[in-house]
This record gives sequence, structure tokens and C-alpha cells, in this order.
Amino acid sequence: MGGMQRILVVDDDQHIAELISLYLTKEGYETKEVYDGRNVVDEMEKFSPALILLDLMLPGLDGYQVCTEIRKRSSVPVIMLTAKGETFDKVLGLELGADDYMVKPFDPKELVARVKAVLRRYEPKKQEDKNVLRFPNLEINLSNYTVTYHGKNLEFPPKEFELLHFLAEHPNQVFTREQLLDRIWGYEYVGDTRTVDVHVKRIREKLNGEEPWGIRTVWSVGYKFEVK
Repeated sequence: MGGMQRILVVDDDQHIAELISLYLTKEGYETKEVYDGRNVVDEMEKFSPALILLDLMLPGLDGYQVCTEIRKRSSVPVIMLTAKGETFDKVLGLELGADDYMVKPFDPKELVARVKAVLRRYEPKKQEDKNVLRFPNLEINLSNYTVTYHGKNLEFPPKEFELLHFLAEHPNQVFTREQLLDRIWGYEYVGDTRTVDVHVKRIREKLNGEEPWGIRTVWSVGYKFEVK
């Protein structure tokens, strides 16, 4: 069963869209149908689908144009549906960011199997992305406690890493030194607030380039990870 994952079904043939939705609904997915290429991006942003089934022959904008617009905004997986079976068309679709490609007419059961396969491939990546904070020239990976800056892995002791990660996870939010002590070192820590200052200083020494982000001092209050 697919749970209540949402799938956006995009096809100008209402009968085909309804048939696809029927099969997917039986498998436990929630679906929404779109019949015009010009409406896809708006509906995607409202519906927040886990996957998009995208027909190529659409009024307004064709599937290639729609896929390009989707990829400007989202990494949601896309399976293209089309009557075109030429290798060129398949390659073009995949190069534009589609995750899979099915030629009409297709067996609805095979389509459901492809949907499940793409979602299975996508889930580990989505989970991994939850553990990685990304900013220009900077990646903070909670899974393995690594910090990558301008493509190089930097050495960060656990407390420095945890302090950086916590601040970066809450961009532009100000925390007092006492709050940071409680969050990173725990309520029972007996050190003083200068501990936070020392760790911030060490982090800044390692991330010392001119960037549109960074740990900023908020005078008489504390620190924030500022993102411009």
C-alpha cells in the first residue's frame, strides 16, 4: 500500500487521467488531476505531491516545458507518459529531469509498479536530505557529523558541530548564550556562557570566507545563523 502519498496526474485526456487515478486510489494513493500544462506548477505547489505523472502532449505548455518549470522549483520525481516511443524523446525527457518514462498504451498495473519503484528510490534520498543542511559552499551533514566547505571536509569536534548545526537549522533565529548552553551542553552543564563564545570563535575561524551566511553576534543577546 502506498499510504496517503499524493500523486498529481497530468493528462489532457480526462478519461485516461481518471483511469490512472482509479488504479492509484485503489493502491492507497491520493490523486489530483490536471488537464492543462499551464496549471501544473500552481497545482503542484498547492497539492505538494510525492510524485507527478506527466503526459507530454498537453495544451498550453507541453510536457517538456512543464518538466523544465517543475525542475526550477522542485526535485519531486516525475514519470513522463507519452505516445512517443522514439529514443530521442525518451532521452530528452530524462535529460530534462524526468525519473522514468512510459509509452502509451500501457498496462495500468505496470504504471502502478513504476510509481512504487520510483517512490522507493526517492525515499532514501529524501531521508538523507533531511539530515543535510545546504547553503552556498557549505554542507552540514547530521548523519556522519561532517562539515563540507568549498568542497573540503573540515574537522569539527562534536560540540562545535552540534552548535553549528543547531544554529543553521534555525536560520535567522536569535538564541541567548544560556539557551545554547542548555541545548548543546545540557541543563546540568556547570560551565559559564563564555564556553559558547569560545566555540563560536573556533567555528568562525574555520568558516572564514565571505559568504551570504554566517554566525552573527546579536549584541547583549546572543547569536544567530544569518542567511541573507
